[in-house]
Amino acid sequence: MSYFDINPMDRHARDRKLIKQPHLFLIAAFIMAFSSPGLALETLGKQVILVDAETGAVLFEKNADQRMPPSSMSKIMTVYKLFEELKNGGLSLTDTFNVSEKAWRKGGSKMFVRVNSRVKVEDLIRGIIVQSGNDATIVVAEGLAGSEDAFAGELNTTARGLGMTASNFTNASGWPDPDLYTTARDLARAALATIKNFPEFYHYYKEKSFTYNGIRQANRNPTLYRKLGADGLKTGHTRAAGYGLTTSAVRNGRRLVLVINGLPSAKARAVESERILDWGFRVFDNYSLFQEGETVTEAQVWMGQQGTVPLNIRKALVLTLPKKVRRQMKVSVVFEQPIPAPIRKGDRLAKLKVTMPGRQTHGIPLYAGNDVMQLGLFSRLGAAIKFILWGESG
Repeated sequence: MSYFDINPMDRHARDRKLIKQPHLFLIAAFIMAFSSPGLALETLGKQVILVDAETGAVLFEKNADQRMPPSSMSKIMTVYKLFEELKNGGLSLTDTFNVSEKAWRKGGSKMFVRVNSRVKVEDLIRGIIVQSGNDATIVVAEGLAGSEDAFAGELNTTARGLGMTASNFTNASGWPDPDLYTTARDLARAALATIKNFPEFYHYYKEKSFTYNGIRQANRNPTLYRKLGADGLKTGHTRAAGYGLTTSAVRNGRRLVLVINGLPSAKARAVESERILDWGFRVFDNYSLFQEGETVTEAQVWMGQQGTVPLNIRKALVLTLPKKVRRQMKVSVVFEQPIPAPIRKGDRLAKLKVTMPGRQTHGIPLYAGNDVMQLGLFSRLGAAIKFILWGESG
């Protein structure tokens, strides 16, 4: 068993030093999500998660898998279904939906749609996102699925497809219901999927105001009004849930998603969301080690027509790390040497090991970059004799 040490700050270096180590190493994932034990952060939020959108790294979490009422943050899923229909061609922004008496009578925050009128889809998007209109969500639910109950079933199907396995939706608005629940982690999944899957529609989430029927209402998302780079998503508040927010911000090309719930006031929601986002941008950064398909190093080949084979990484390796500790990172390549021919391109041959003191070891498979044919019979005999006499492996 051998491995090469690689300087992660000089990933293009070609001179890799071979070091003998009697260890086996575990493989984790292609893109490493870096946990952050020991990085203290306190918050008034009862359920919180902060995620790096590129790597999926969880920078901070508190009761992230605890069931909670989503309140109006569940409207992210209602809007997701609208975006889905728009992208699939089942709807256009100028299509209209009828306003039923049920929708018109719905209490809570309202868009103030008129009963028996027809409302454009684009206005309904703004009415849900900016004005948090419960009436608008019922108009959408009935327009897309025929009834709010049927729409709730569609929301659950979509949620399962997004990996939101700890959520259950019973209505389109987030109206309090003992059977309506989610988790901070699941809401983060919904937000990330919205941003990734609908870049052409996501811009509606950053609009700060919308006027309908002569009534102007401001977006309740407090992060939109601060210099955080925030560009969406949705607030929520009920007596049972407290004040909550699912939001996203971009700084220097790096996107974070924050879900926070259970806060005692709108002011606390504004203060805590700004503080946690700023902490995530300030304390962590993303570091690109290898690009998709890049050759990490080369390995010696036994009985091959070529003496070495390139070891390639299939997907780009990007790590989210605390800025203060990144230089403690150690990157090595582990494999049995020499590797016997024949070798086919794409064969899994080695492991890229990423370690840091006091933290979990992560490993990523490496694959043969090309075919290496086996030597002919007489050449193999000659190589075997050389190995017996002089210990050469080529």
